[in-house]
Amino acid sequence: MIETPILLDDIPSEHNFKVSIKDNFQQVRLNQLFVPIILFTMIFCFFVYAMQGSFVNIYVESQKDVFLKLNSILSVYPNFAHNISYLGDALVLFPFVFIFLFIKPKLWEAIIISSLFTLITSAVLKLIFAVPRPAAMINMETFTIMGRPNILHTSLPSGHAMTAFMVISILLYAFMPKKMSSRIIWTTLLITIGLIIGFSRVAVGAHYPLDVVVGCILGYIMAIFGIKITTKLNWLNWLKKRKFYPIIMLIFSIWGYLISLKLIKHNMVIFHLSLSALIVTFFVIIYKYVKTAKA
Repeated sequence: MIETPILLDDIPSEHNFKVSIKDNFQQVRLNQLFVPIILFTMIFCFFVYAMQGSFVNIYVESQKDVFLKLNSILSVYPNFAHNISYLGDALVLFPFVFIFLFIKPKLWEAIIISSLFTLITSAVLKLIFAVPRPAAMINMETFTIMGRPNILHTSLPSGHAMTAFMVISILLYAFMPKKMSSRIIWTTLLITIGLIIGFSRVAVGAHYPLDVVVGCILGYIMAIFGIKITTKLNWLNWLKKRKFYPIIMLIFSIWGYLISLKLIKHNMVIFHLSLSALIVTFFVIIYKYVKTAKA
């Protein structure tokens, strides 16, 4: 039996892997926004048509029963729901993907740009709609609340759902397989994860179902915008320069400190995992820093 020698060119390099992500991003088209925009428009038109009184009252009352039912079902495993809900918090979620900063900066270009869109859009819409949280509108004894009750008028849209679905959507397109069957599995898996994170906000009693739906739709839209802008830019290559590593390590140290504060206060599994992911990335940076010093 003759063995075929393995050539270096046959081994996927870091450069080739990054090019594949760039190629995947270039396959994203703005017409992929058609369905989410239609869904968002339908939701908006429904409330405009139905509005014969206060928007807030109609918004809450139209989904109160659904909220109570979903809250009851999804809160069966409270620890799981409570932990998962924090994956919509950028402080907790981002450490799980920080490792891509150095090996796939194109991915993080999309995340950073999309995050800015998400932050601004979420803040503006919360201010415009000013929908009170469930704890402010519904008797708190009738549903499950995990954590401190939130009675602020910041329910619509769900910022956690937006953030989670934004990151999920970017990962979806960044690592989209070429084979159709694999694409279906990959897409189904990531969308399911995004929806689980999003609807965990209903489970903990922090949001109405439509808050989550709108948040997921907007998160997807923000991701597409970020990806499209990223294909025109290439501005994170400076991360390869050794002189910037200490600054990044300082930022990660502060990030770790903030997660540690949450961990000390709540001692939840998700904070342990997030901090562990951050530590792994931190050691990768140290390794690269030391390695480049010896080179």
